[in-house]
Amino acid sequence: MLVSGALLASACGSGGPAADSAAAGATAAGYPRTLSDCGQHLKITAPPRRAVSLNQGTTEILLSLGLEDRMVGTATWTDPVMKGLEKANADVPRLADDMPSFETVLDAEPDFVAASFASTLGTGGVATRERFAELGVPAYLSPSDCAGKDNSGDGDGSRGEPLTMDTVYAEIRDLARAFDVEQRGEELVADLKARIDKATAGIDASGVTLMYWFANSTSPYLAGCCGAPGVMTRAVGARNVMDDTHEEWPQVGWETVADRDPDVLVVGDLTRKSQTAETAAKKIEFLETDPVTRNMTAVRKKRYVLLSGQAMNPTVRTVEGVEKLAAALRSYGLAK
Repeated sequence: MLVSGALLASACGSGGPAADSAAAGATAAGYPRTLSDCGQHLKITAPPRRAVSLNQGTTEILLSLGLEDRMVGTATWTDPVMKGLEKANADVPRLADDMPSFETVLDAEPDFVAASFASTLGTGGVATRERFAELGVPAYLSPSDCAGKDNSGDGDGSRGEPLTMDTVYAEIRDLARAFDVEQRGEELVADLKARIDKATAGIDASGVTLMYWFANSTSPYLAGCCGAPGVMTRAVGARNVMDDTHEEWPQVGWETVADRDPDVLVVGDLTRKSQTAETAAKKIEFLETDPVTRNMTAVRKKRYVLLSGQAMNPTVRTVEGVEKLAAALRSYGLAK
């Protein structure tokens, strides 16, 4: 508690980042700015100069906006950084591969915090948004994890409304506005839209069934109807065999997986080590040797689509998921 108190005093003191940001806000053109964020109004007094991103999704948006020189920490990684961002990412300290402690984040003296998931920026996570606000640090939560979504239960939440890429684009625009780089945000959104249009031009995968396996070989996490995999599925016109559940990533038994028998299996290729069968290679090895799964249609015909974990989450890399899924369905002769 003495250590924690010292950190809080440092963050709140007259020379801390929040105080510096407030002082800058007195003269920064166009500030203060307010973002409507997951039911809260987030006031930003000046362009952030010491941002910490608590999830890989928000990290890759900030890096894509060219903001690495204004970042002092990242955390919670499932994959290598997105291609093209390696050099930018190398200049930003990694506070933790997984979820960092509150004290570790405060040590970086942030003047802005961003996260992709309510589980990270909430009770049981690094800290609540309210806790950061008490220290004068604006804490932004991705709208992809709150708009049309209920995170009150166990697991990864449930969606009452299907996610769309418009929500991801809104996050990009929010962060661009917070940092006073709106034009960069519009350029990034335009590029992502163009990539989806190109990948899905003329595609028709109606009648094709898919299943998305994120992680865990004991009780697999499969995608429900309405998260990022839903965006991909709708983009190609296919059907997710688990679309009867609104849970984000329900855990089911392997007998259920075999009974649903999809035409194609989309498997997460993760580099973290917190679950069993994280890599695509381990997943495929399991599928092809387990007596319950080895006779599934997708397994017998080796119809796999390998995606990064970030592509299976609501991020800029969901576009990468659309591209790879569309290309794979065409290569398997399952889409026009």
